[in-house]
Amino acid sequence: MATTAKSIKVLGTRKSHPPAPGPNTSKVIVILEELAIPYHIHSFSFADVKKKPFIDINPNGRAPAIQDPNTDITLWETGAITQYLIEQYDTKKKLTYTDLIRRSHLNQYLMYQVSGQVPYFGQLGWFSVFHYENLPSAIERYQNETRRILSVLEGLLEGKDWLVGDKITFADLAFLPYNDRVWFLGVPAEERWNGFPNVKGWHERMTPRKSWVKCMGIRERLPKDVGNKKEYEEQIKKSDASAATQE
Repeated sequence: MATTAKSIKVLGTRKSHPPAPGPNTSKVIVILEELAIPYHIHSFSFADVKKKPFIDINPNGRAPAIQDPNTDITLWETGAITQYLIEQYDTKKKLTYTDLIRRSHLNQYLMYQVSGQVPYFGQLGWFSVFHYENLPSAIERYQNETRRILSVLEGLLEGKDWLVGDKITFADLAFLPYNDRVWFLGVPAEERWNGFPNVKGWHERMTPRKSWVKCMGIRERLPKDVGNKKEYEEQIKKSDASAATQE
């Protein structure tokens, strides 16, 4: 477990006041919490994500990014951030292993999360909740792809508790934030894991961890019962306006 002299800045778009992280930022925060690395969240408006000064930090205009004053590094892309935090701060190998074979498998699953889970789950969330126009064909496509990703994980977890070895690692934790939003599938909460008992057990082994409980506490500040992107942005504005009157 690591201790740093200075707090790492996590840059993310504002989801509420105080700032609550989305799934990508939560992925970074879980690792920071697990390794007891000091950090603080610097939030800004959705409208500013593709404007200066943020695009000077991440030219791709996507959150999150981090700035670590202890090493003077600025990083974006959650996969790269995760690998950096593990290499730099997990000196006791709490969330990784020492041997090349298992570390390679961990990176394999991290890449699968980045290239498979994130785009399909993210697009399902977008077309199910945030898109201004209801597009059933788009929703159906991403529902099917989300189920396919879950089915791959279901097979990978057959007969074991964790993706690699006998302990939880950064590869397992990487899947946690988006898996927690499987309700985007449009099924009742009690049915969301139907057909995926291994994934369900895996997910439920991770959710009681203090790192995730902390993330959930922050996420509870997010707007609730939002029907689309316009409503979401309106609730954000109301939250910010209310907070401003209290400052």
